[in-house]
Amino acid sequence: MPLIPEEPQIHESAQGPRATASTPRPVPGPRSAASPRPGRPGPGPARPVAPASHPHPGAGQSPAKRPENRSDQRTTPQLQLIPAPVDGALDAAEEALDLLLETGRAPGEILVLTTGDPHPWAAHELSFGEAAYWAQQDTGDDVFFADASAVERATTRPVVIVAVNGGGEETAARALPAAMARAGALLVVCGDPQRITALLGAGAGV
Repeated sequence: MPLIPEEPQIHESAQGPRATASTPRPVPGPRSAASPRPGRPGPGPARPVAPASHPHPGAGQSPAKRPENRSDQRTTPQLQLIPAPVDGALDAAEEALDLLLETGRAPGEILVLTTGDPHPWAAHELSFGEAAYWAQQDTGDDVFFADASAVERATTRPVVIVAVNGGGEETAARALPAAMARAGALLVVCGDPQRITALLGAGAGV
């Protein structure tokens, strides 16, 4: 009879690279009990997803607790800064997203924000109307892509990735602190390091 893996634990106090870290790759979070990402949104071929290594627990077994249940005792999220030019910030965000998914993050735990041009998935889904688009955020079963100007409508997720790929200073200055407030465990910011550090400092107001 296969053994049931123990419930993954969150170590919120674990030290990780900060905004000045030399390693430009995000730190993956704990492995989730959720199913793998069904597919990469947006145009283009879907990226392969490794099959789940364990079956879902049977009806007589109690499901694992979700990390969100501990949100009331979370601390400031870990900050990861990935240096990238404006025209490469979205690509860097995509690479960070793929790495997080490959190392165990569930798709529904990740929010991706863009300060400039929207992600192709967001632009495509918005063509069907805002109601249907935002309803997918509420479903919470896949990665959600949104424009940073609408960050106030975004809900809290364990991981938030921000691509500083353009847009005005006011939009970015407002989006970064708001993104940090919505990140339960990890905030990944892709863009110019000096600009991001200045914007985060201004947004913190300290």
